Amino acid sequence: MTSREGSGSRRDERRAARDARAESASVGLTLAIIMTATFVQLIDVSIVNVAIPSIQRELHASSAEIQLVVAGYLLAFAMTLITGARLGDIFGRKRLFIIGMVGFTVASAACGAAPTATALVVSRVVQGAFSALMYPQVLSVIQVSIPPRDRGRAFGILGAVIGLATILGPVVGGLLISANIGGSTWRSIFYVNVPIGIAAVAGAVYRLPRSKAPDAPRLDIPGALLATAAVFLLVFPLVQGRQDGWPVWGWAMLGAAVPVFAVFAFYERARSAADRFPLVHASLVKDRSFVAGSLLVFVFFAGLPAFFFTLSQYLQIGYGFSALVAGLTVFPFAAGNILTSVLSSRAADRLGTLVLTIGVGVALAGVAGTLAVVHAVGTDLQAVELTGVLVVGGLGLGFFLPPLTNLILAGIQSRSAGAASGVLTTVQQVGGSLGVALVGVVFYGALSSSAPGAAATEIPHLRATLHASGVPAPAADAITSGFQTCFVDRARSTDPTGTPASCARAQQQLARSPFPVATRRAITTAVTGRAAPAARALDFRRAFEWALVYELVVWSIAGVLTLTLPSAKRKRDVSGASDAPQPVGAGLPTPE
Repeated sequence: MTSREGSGSRRDERRAARDARAESASVGLTLAIIMTATFVQLIDVSIVNVAIPSIQRELHASSAEIQLVVAGYLLAFAMTLITGARLGDIFGRKRLFIIGMVGFTVASAACGAAPTATALVVSRVVQGAFSALMYPQVLSVIQVSIPPRDRGRAFGILGAVIGLATILGPVVGGLLISANIGGSTWRSIFYVNVPIGIAAVAGAVYRLPRSKAPDAPRLDIPGALLATAAVFLLVFPLVQGRQDGWPVWGWAMLGAAVPVFAVFAFYERARSAADRFPLVHASLVKDRSFVAGSLLVFVFFAGLPAFFFTLSQYLQIGYGFSALVAGLTVFPFAAGNILTSVLSSRAADRLGTLVLTIGVGVALAGVAGTLAVVHAVGTDLQAVELTGVLVVGGLGLGFFLPPLTNLILAGIQSRSAGAASGVLTTVQQVGGSLGVALVGVVFYGALSSSAPGAAATEIPHLRATLHASGVPAPAADAITSGFQTCFVDRARSTDPTGTPASCARAQQQLARSPFPVATRRAITTAVTGRAAPAARALDFRRAFEWALVYELVVWSIAGVLTLTLPSAKRKRDVSGASDAPQPVGAGLPTPE
């Protein structure tokens, strides 16, 4: 080789290295933009829960309005996902991402500035709808715009972000409300979205790659209307039913959802056969990996939000932890999730779908460990006692969630990427809503049934305290009876933190009693300072144990379902490129 040829070869190598670094930097920036937007959007699903008491006080909101503040976002989000994904296929994923993020940011500012509860509900609905325009584009951008060798890592990061957003909502909310920046109290949980949203929009405008479906389909308007109606009929009674006592209209809506979904499926099949740009192509239903994966997502997410919902109730209401302390208690789960999320892509390369089975198995071990700890410590729980078992649960989630989406979408063609993303995310949201509804039946049912026994365990100690305070036996009998009735009524109400009529009567009777002020104070201390908290802790412990049994059943089913996925093992050559089956057109986005 001549010196000139050697010099040229070195220049080619340096140029190739620069190109590789530039491509890597571009991929990194794209991921940073879409992951930041994803995190802030998903965290808004749960962050508002910790702000409910302060919102209710400041805006004088009714319980119905507070329920709509929470449910309105989730409902609008779930209803719009499939249509939002298809709009990205048609008009461009970058364009829809920007539109969705701008709308989400403006709606967040409106939520923070809301002068009334009604204004806050409307702003939350708008916020959820724009989130649904933005979120499916994230999956589509990764699927068609990220090079194949980086796609597994990208989906791994996305899975970690989803897990962290699910876990950290209460932590972030508690920190912001505690900080009370500029006297904003609860409003800061919405205002914080504004600068993040602006940064994400600016980054998307300048650096997000353009792509859309190759055949530029038209929007299937009848299909979009049918899908929206079906999801509304299914999700609304799930998120609203328990608070309203599972009324007849809720069951009627759930029943009506079935034929509407059937009509939607029939219509989409006919439209697919005629090749008339269906909202969801029938080929997705024939894809074994996608169908099995969607069912797995549905079942697994029927357990994930439900776990954190009941854990939060157990810690905050049962044991009186503040929102911040409860969030920090759960943080070890997030830490475990981070640790294994980093390793999950490489594990998926070697093990394929087996990594999902391992992840669910480890998560189950964490839930079983949590059940054992909760039962063993009784009513003397210290937050640190849950650290180890929550770390184990997080380790399992980190092995499961990051590779899940990539393994499901690996064979989806570019023309169907948006629809598949929308369907998969809708299935996730519906599964989460159903899971919270089901675990609510289990948790609150157990809370109600075990309340008399929990109150009875405190009666002897309460009676002894009253006797020591000089309360006559007949009066002590009336007080203990009133305590038990009040406790049971509160446990059986839809709002365990409320004040039932029996409790209000007991307070009024004590206030009118002939006892001296010191004796009345001693009675109040004996009831509210010892008996009620101890009985409540016992009642919530028993209810949480049943909720954990629900988790074990649901995630055991998810573990079995991982075995139904087609075996997929992604191998890498020396250049790092994956030789797994890739979607047609992946990595070659169609210019807008």
